[in-house]
Amino acid sequence: MLLRNLDRAATGGVRQTRPMNPTENFRAARDLLIEHRTDAAAATAAFDWPDVGPHFNWAVDWFDAIAIGNERLALHIVEEDGSETTITYDTMRSRSDEVAAWLAEIGVQQGDHVMLMLGNRVELWESMLAIMKLGAVILPTTTLLSTVDLDDRLVRGEVSYVIADLAEVDKFAGLDGDFGRIAVGGAPDGLPERIADDWFDYNDSRDGFGIYPTAAVNTDDPSLIYFTSGTTSKPKMVVHTQASYPVGHLSTMYWLGVGPRDIHLAISSPGWGKHAWSLFFAPWNAEATVFVYNYGRFDPVALRERLDEARVTTFCAPPTVWRMLIQSDLGTKPRALHEALSAGEPLNPGVIAAVEQAWGLTIRDGYGQTETTALIANPPGAPIVPGSLGRALPGVVVAIVDPLTGEPASTGEICLDLSVEPLNLMSGYLNDDDRTTSARSGGYFHTGDVAERAADGTITFIGRTDDIFKSSDFKISPFEVESVLLQHPAVAESAVVPAPDATRLSVVKAYIALADGWSADESTAQAIFAHSHAELSAFERVRRIEFFDLPKTISGKIRRVELREREEAAFDRGEHITTEWRH
Repeated sequence: MLLRNLDRAATGGVRQTRPMNPTENFRAARDLLIEHRTDAAAATAAFDWPDVGPHFNWAVDWFDAIAIGNERLALHIVEEDGSETTITYDTMRSRSDEVAAWLAEIGVQQGDHVMLMLGNRVELWESMLAIMKLGAVILPTTTLLSTVDLDDRLVRGEVSYVIADLAEVDKFAGLDGDFGRIAVGGAPDGLPERIADDWFDYNDSRDGFGIYPTAAVNTDDPSLIYFTSGTTSKPKMVVHTQASYPVGHLSTMYWLGVGPRDIHLAISSPGWGKHAWSLFFAPWNAEATVFVYNYGRFDPVALRERLDEARVTTFCAPPTVWRMLIQSDLGTKPRALHEALSAGEPLNPGVIAAVEQAWGLTIRDGYGQTETTALIANPPGAPIVPGSLGRALPGVVVAIVDPLTGEPASTGEICLDLSVEPLNLMSGYLNDDDRTTSARSGGYFHTGDVAERAADGTITFIGRTDDIFKSSDFKISPFEVESVLLQHPAVAESAVVPAPDATRLSVVKAYIALADGWSADESTAQAIFAHSHAELSAFERVRRIEFFDLPKTISGKIRRVELREREEAAFDRGEHITTEWRH
């Protein structure tokens, strides 16, 4: 760690001009956002991204700085059987020091790419901090990967070391590559015999290691590499620096409305950017407690009980979880909860209304990408326009750009203005200069999402640029049609795609996953057609319905591209899909 404070004794007791202190600058920016937690206009006017200087290591310069002697809980994990683990800030600091020292001992060096393939267990948080402290690069990876996908990520991600749960090690059998292997979760007396010779035992990090080699980390050095969910192609590899995620998630902290005394729960799986958003950087930027509930099968009743028992104050979940909570009967509001949030995909207005009626809380949407931190949101205390994502968050300059002209417009692609380089934007895609250049063309960073900005500055999501389609020369937003379909009790989930049509170019088709208690028959289809006819404009109405097991990425996003390709293939063959209903 580089020392940044002058010692008065070393200068004869004469006070010298203090050099820039990244910790103090970070804290001042953080405190300003917390002070204006419910006044977004004041926060936006006063906030600037903190100057953390040319050398910044969040794990040392922020986390360790707030953790020394801090006995507040940093992490609280509750298992399905009720057993729990609690870790204070100070214990997490000292334990991550031990892990960093041990990793250095077995060969991990600054700049090495270290893949993490762990579930929600304490070692995940320890390892992330430890890797950052060494100046190495974290590659978070889901445990749901197949061996083929894993092999691809090991090669393209240039992985030097893997830290994997013991339950996942067999996926690596037979995979070539000169990378170190570390297993987590072995018995205290050692790893199973079948892997003992090939894998380091994470338990060995507990043998008194406490001093790790300090690294002169540059602020623009890589810190994390995230794989996108790959809905249309091989996953992109998003590179974030020591600032773009760690510092950039001040915007996420502001959106969440989380502060130093809060307990924050987010439903998110390790390996995806949202996990770092809500279960690592944002709550620890705020000095809050990260609460985790591990379960094998989702049980909405049990989740509500945990929210209440743990006195969770801020809760974020994807739309799918909110819909499942509603379908199971929301019950009474968890006693301490004061912020309800959603992210991952835009939330439908009907879900917001149901939660507001039952709990008296308005779910606040937030928008961002793996390539960024939170960009647009409804922050605490701000008036909410139903169906709107909200406004640009403090420090974020959002432009709505016409995709054809490249000029600002009221409806167009959500972009970031690069004339003021956004701090909370990735540095690029790993080993893919062409894609990086394309994403940053025309003076903007292009998100690929289309939205409309109203006169009051609120931004409403319309859809992905590659999902919007035309029917009889009318533009169709799948999201808008799906929002209406979800208001029907038979519809648990839906995916709207164009079905090629010789006369109209395409017609609106809905692939539907049914709610419990509904049958995949003509009467259900006709009921949904009638709902569509009553609630949608004539050009938007659903013309075809098929009940279907929706294809999804391993992160849970619907792969509409597969459904579009299915429709196009049937049309090219001149076939009528016999399992669909037409209206």
